[in-house]
Amino acid sequence: MVVPLRLLFLCWMFGRGCNGQTPQWFQDISTALFHSPGNFSIGGLFPINELTSNLSQREEPDDIHCDKTSEYGLGLSLVMKFAVDEINGNSKLLPGVRMGFQIFDTCRQSAVIVKPTMLFLTKDSSQEISVMCNYTEYSTRVMAVIGPQTSEMTSVIGKLLGFFLMPQISYRATSDTFSDKRLYPSFFRTVPSDRLQAEAIIELLKKFNWNWVAIVGSEDEYGKKGVQELSSLAAQNSICVAYEALIPVDFDATRALEEILKRIKEANVSVVVLFSVYKQVKQFFTDVIDQNMTAVWIGSTSWALHAEITTLPDIQNVGTILVFADMTQELVLLNEYAKELFSKLGKEREVRMRQSEGPSNTTVSPSLFNPCPMCSDLSSDNISIINNPFCQHTASSVYGAVYSVAHAMHRLLECNSTMCRKRADHNVYPWQLLDVLKDVSFNVGEKNFQYDDKGNPNIGYQVITWSWKNSSVEFTKIGEFNKTLAINESLIKWHLPNSEVPTSTCSSNCEPGQVHRVKGFHSCCFDCIDCREGTFLNSTKDIQCTDCPKGQWSTIRSTNCTSPTYFFLSWSHPESLALLVAGVVLLICQGAVGILFFHHRRTPLVRASGGPLSALTLLSLMGGCACIVLFLGTPNDGACYLQQPLNALFPTITLSTILALSLQVICVTEFPNQAPLHLAHLRGPGSWLLLLASCGVQAGLCGWFVQEGTSLSVHVETMEVKFVKKFLRCPVEPMLGFGLMQGFNGLMALVSFMCTFMAQKPAKQYNLARDITFSTLVYCVVWVVFIPIYTGLTDKNKSITQVIAILLSNVGLLASFFFPKCHLLLTNPDLNTPDYFHTFLEGTPPTSQEEQEQ
Repeated sequence: MVVPLRLLFLCWMFGRGCNGQTPQWFQDISTALFHSPGNFSIGGLFPINELTSNLSQREEPDDIHCDKTSEYGLGLSLVMKFAVDEINGNSKLLPGVRMGFQIFDTCRQSAVIVKPTMLFLTKDSSQEISVMCNYTEYSTRVMAVIGPQTSEMTSVIGKLLGFFLMPQISYRATSDTFSDKRLYPSFFRTVPSDRLQAEAIIELLKKFNWNWVAIVGSEDEYGKKGVQELSSLAAQNSICVAYEALIPVDFDATRALEEILKRIKEANVSVVVLFSVYKQVKQFFTDVIDQNMTAVWIGSTSWALHAEITTLPDIQNVGTILVFADMTQELVLLNEYAKELFSKLGKEREVRMRQSEGPSNTTVSPSLFNPCPMCSDLSSDNISIINNPFCQHTASSVYGAVYSVAHAMHRLLECNSTMCRKRADHNVYPWQLLDVLKDVSFNVGEKNFQYDDKGNPNIGYQVITWSWKNSSVEFTKIGEFNKTLAINESLIKWHLPNSEVPTSTCSSNCEPGQVHRVKGFHSCCFDCIDCREGTFLNSTKDIQCTDCPKGQWSTIRSTNCTSPTYFFLSWSHPESLALLVAGVVLLICQGAVGILFFHHRRTPLVRASGGPLSALTLLSLMGGCACIVLFLGTPNDGACYLQQPLNALFPTITLSTILALSLQVICVTEFPNQAPLHLAHLRGPGSWLLLLASCGVQAGLCGWFVQEGTSLSVHVETMEVKFVKKFLRCPVEPMLGFGLMQGFNGLMALVSFMCTFMAQKPAKQYNLARDITFSTLVYCVVWVVFIPIYTGLTDKNKSITQVIAILLSNVGLLASFFFPKCHLLLTNPDLNTPDYFHTFLEGTPPTSQEEQEQ
């Protein structure tokens, strides 16, 4: 339903028949291309011709020759004529009021554009400018000026028109300088400013993570301001400009371009932004093609769709071209209007040729009031002037500029759909139109159009990529920018193999947990430094690592800190299982020895080995072996309080009984005469008193160790966290207490060894001193070797090593002290007699081998 209504509206709006015929106002199209009278007029400034004079040889302020017609500028001037004719054909917009126009050539030269501008400011239809103190009631030739095209030309006349507060609406001048209303109070434009275009380009660079780029502009108002805006925004968005340059516009730029391309290569950039007018871009790409360079070229609106660039030979080999173009609306009637206009011009030409009996060979040079004398010879064959893609793209900007004046006049003249309350006479002034123009709002096609407080329009950009088919360029729209950038990446065909997205960075991105350390002058050139242990990368924008809070830690190259976790010798760990197996085997052996001794408890061998004390020795050995379980499993305060004291106390019991036997041996061997008198005391109450005394001393040391030590829970709470994962063992504090406990046991073993290792061996009797010597020697060696090894180990290995030392010392005591006796009981039971143990049982002096033989 919407489409038919829209068609009916167009039929009503433009008087066009719905049977496919042209609008009625087409019949009134005038063939006067550059001037048309009206109740009020607007001026137009277009680059209809190109410079042919040599300005370097100009010595007088005479006429400048611009004799080469520019189809682009001519086409835009025809679009202005089309817009005015359409407005005059619309009886609803300005009923009873006719809009006129006066179009002049700018030739893109300051010396040329000043003349028509001054003509616009002349009083009424004269060619004089009055010098007055107050221009409030000064009536100028035109009410507003459409144009000029470039920022360079706008800067020449903008302030002059601003002095008269005459509205100036440019269709291509994009420099953000003109947004300053203090300098250019009457300036408007129908294209976005370069500030917005620079923002769009920066967003495109960010989209593909390109932060190492070159920026090249033309050395004019447009290029200088564009490069300045881009450089400023790039710095704010962490994009580094590796190189920036300006291409000269007033003289041959060959040498300058050679230097620019050389520097771009040296900078090793893959993305180049070209913010330049099309002539300089044409020279630039000509040299790029000659040097066989490839890159991603990002283009500004000035040259984005220009035919002189797209038709360069081998332009398709320079890489990927991404450009920005103004968002435009298709002018539905423009082509049909141009056909009608050129048809009329062709008919007039035929009439002239018949009247003059052939074509005229005289050439007329362009003048101020006739910028295109040859245009009278236009015909339908010249329709390409309007069909040019660049002209078509700019057409809606010219069209919008003319219509914004018409809508402002509609409000200023207080018009409705049938009449205007005011006439467009000399009582209406440009400054009045300017005031209304600021708030004008209307539709161009399906889009609403209005200006902001800086005279900029509410439109954005199309993002276009150039693609080639059969050596002809195609413009493919890949996205839009209107406050935000939207890109369809799948539509881009990159120049790299497999259509990979090119990279353009000075340094590769750092990995997580690394900070940038800038090297050189560019923030994008950096080294990646790992965050050390105990620090982390809080944000990718940070320039240094952040220390972890108290109670937390991190590993190298971390992005966060964590609370520590603990592990221990769990029952299922291989180390734990191996220790348990060894402990169980040892307990079985000790139990077997105990059973054997219990079975022979009344025999001389058992009585000589200490009798009841030997049973206590075995039980203490078994207790020490069983206590290794305190090192396994989840540690807790209770286990930690018992761990070291029990593993010191059980060996004390064992070694004190062995010490008692050692004293008996030394008494018998060193004091043979007194031995029978004292041996009973040593073997009876003396041994038990020694045992109790030794245990008392060790118990005191253990008590002091526990009192001065730290509980496991307090140890964990007060631990300085410099780890993420740590083996949790019971604190061995103070180390002095641990040393005293183990040292006391070592001292008893050493004394026992000293008492027995030189003792005389009784002839043909059991050598009890030998068992004591070897057992205490093994014990001392194990714990002496343990000390240096223990100090250099990790916490986990310290626990494992201590358990191994406990087991080895137990094995040494069991094997050296008890196994020889077991061997005798099992293999030589006939030696288990009082005579074989006479010396140690009765305390008689031992008889040497020689004495026995005598």
